Amino acid sequence: MKSTELNKQFYNYLWAYILVALSGCLGNVVDGIIVGNLISEDGVSAINLSKPINQFIFTLHLLINAGAGMLVAYALGRNDIQEARRFFTRALTFSVGLGILLAVVGGVIFPNQTARLLCSNDQILPLARDYMQILLLGNPAFILMWGLSTMVGVDGKPKLVSLAVIIDNAANLCLDIVFIRWLGWGIAGSSAATVVGHLIGIAILLSHWKTHSQSLPGREGSSCRLRFSFAYLLPSKVSTPIPTREGSGVGPIIKQGAPLAIASISLTLLLLSANTIVLGTLGRTGIFAFAVCMNLLQVYNLFVSGTCQTLQSLGAIQVGKGNVEGIRMVIRKAFRFITVAMIVTCVFVWLWPSLVVGLFGAKDAAFLNEGNRALRIFALSFMPFCYIYVLMIVYKLYHHHRMALFISFALSLTVIPVLWIVSRTAPHLLWYSYLIAYLVEAALIFIIHRATHVRFSLDAH
Repeated sequence: MKSTELNKQFYNYLWAYILVALSGCLGNVVDGIIVGNLISEDGVSAINLSKPINQFIFTLHLLINAGAGMLVAYALGRNDIQEARRFFTRALTFSVGLGILLAVVGGVIFPNQTARLLCSNDQILPLARDYMQILLLGNPAFILMWGLSTMVGVDGKPKLVSLAVIIDNAANLCLDIVFIRWLGWGIAGSSAATVVGHLIGIAILLSHWKTHSQSLPGREGSSCRLRFSFAYLLPSKVSTPIPTREGSGVGPIIKQGAPLAIASISLTLLLLSANTIVLGTLGRTGIFAFAVCMNLLQVYNLFVSGTCQTLQSLGAIQVGKGNVEGIRMVIRKAFRFITVAMIVTCVFVWLWPSLVVGLFGAKDAAFLNEGNRALRIFALSFMPFCYIYVLMIVYKLYHHHRMALFISFALSLTVIPVLWIVSRTAPHLLWYSYLIAYLVEAALIFIIHRATHVRFSLDAH
């Protein structure tokens, strides 16, 4: 593939996946802004306290659909269409099944217990409970939206993914106001709007297969290579004459998605621990400031998620083709883009922190001052986080699974002990905990990389 064509594909995938990331994070950011202005600062805190649930749902997607997406890309790179369809079918079936199970357990059977587990403040608890229950009940829509976005993008239609996500988030934004202000649903209307937006996005993504079914004879492959069939769930029906590198069953899907899923579940534990520590140390003003910082992280995640999804999809295709120069080009462009995006975001936050905090309805001076101070520190803290996360994808592409797993564990879990120690010894420096932890982890990665003589070569796998 020529470099100019690969360059075009890179940016097509990149901007499509950045818009896909909006589906996972903009809903929360928009919810926070609207809830902060229409309800209260405590409403913003309630949404932040529910983030461990949202992150856990995203973990299920990463474990299954993101891992399967790489396997589908490998198979398509080898032109093994049957193998790609097999992983596609199993991933969607497994992920939606887990989503339904989570909706029943958390949203129907134990909604009150789930809210109490994540929120210890009685003033915020009713708001948190209302928001969390709808979030849990609608989680199958979250997983299916993210899963279909991954697969449609890998199948060569990133522009359709972009369209679906744009309309998804536009609907979410409009319905937030309708459900909260006009229908009087309160904070539950905010999470309900996000779910309905995802359902609209799913309907648009499904048109990828409608186009396929209406394509002309002999042009099936050019329209859509992935097909869902229950036959692919049965091992006896999908055996291939040539054994594949990945093997069969759900195991390879889990193996591919494990590093990303571990990073995500570690982040879930971090969010839960950080919420508890911040609320206990700095109270309502602290947890509000932390909520604003976590919304800033969502902005960084737009760029990180888009970059990583591009690396996984386009990079895995180059690995499947054995295109050494192609994969190196994709990696270089990924790091270049993430660097520019982080610098622009950080400069904006440092110049206008009050503008960001004010978006979330902060009017009291105590909330504004604490938010400004925390926001500037976190703007710097998230920069090493982004580099480390992208580096984890690079290790995955070159099949250095141990290094990828180490980063997955350390990415969030290093923050928890640092956060706890600082809260006990120097609570006035609590906001620096993330920056300290990420710098420590970066140093550990460098030491381990040099000590184990890791090589970035396709021959490594």
